[in-house]
Formats: sequence, C-alpha cells, structure tokens
Amino acid sequence: KLGVPTNRITAIVNGQRAVTGDTALRLGHFFGVSPEFWLNLQANYELRAAEAKLGKRLKAMPTLSSVRGRSGQAATRDRR
Repeated sequence: KLGVPTNRITAIVNGQRAVTGDTALRLGHFFGVSPEFWLNLQANYELRAAEAKLGKRLKAMPTLSSVRGRSGQAATRDRR
C-alpha cells in the first residue's frame, strides 16, 4: 500500500492536482523508477499548459538578445 489516497491519484490523473515530492517518492518506489521521473512529467505538463495559455503572446515578448541589440551600445557607453 502506497499510503496515497485514491482521490489524490484520481485528481493527478485528471490534471486537477500536481505531483508533489512526497507523491513522486511513493510512485517512484512502487513502480521502480526515480521520483524525478514523476516530477519531470509534472514539469512537462505545466510547461505545456502554460505554453498553450500564453500562445502567440509568448512569441511577441522580447528576448535578451533583442533587447541587447537595441540598447547594447548605450549600455556599454554607460559602463565606461
């Protein structure tokens, strides 16, 4: 017995609850895999959900290289 309530596993499977460190340890032990496996699954799920939510807005956001490209020369002068 894992000591994990059935409703917790059901909520995880349905995307209503995250895999915690405690649950990852228990699932890893039971299935013979590392707890990192379960935490990585959770992290990947969260990244995909966030990417789907942000959509095109993420691509429109500035990047470090685009900001440096516009103001890189001014920042270099200011440091001298």
